[in-house]
Amino acid sequence: MDAALQDCTVVEQRGVVRFDWAEGVKPVEIHCRMLAQYGQSTVSQRKVCEWVERFKSGQTRVIDECRSGRP
Repeated sequence: MDAALQDCTVVEQRGVVRFDWAEGVKPVEIHCRMLAQYGQSTVSQRKVCEWVERFKSGQTRVIDECRSGRP
């Protein structure tokens, strides 16, 4: 793809992280790939690593879970 995907959501990016991680791609490489496509809209490398850890621990959903308390 030649054009960057400027319009994206965090949930969409989590899906990319989950897919790439399942393919065996390392978090740093996932972030580099996402930077090439999402540009300035890309989540941080730290967030990519956090999500990979969540997926490793068994989380399968990419949407935020409901929480009580203040937003």
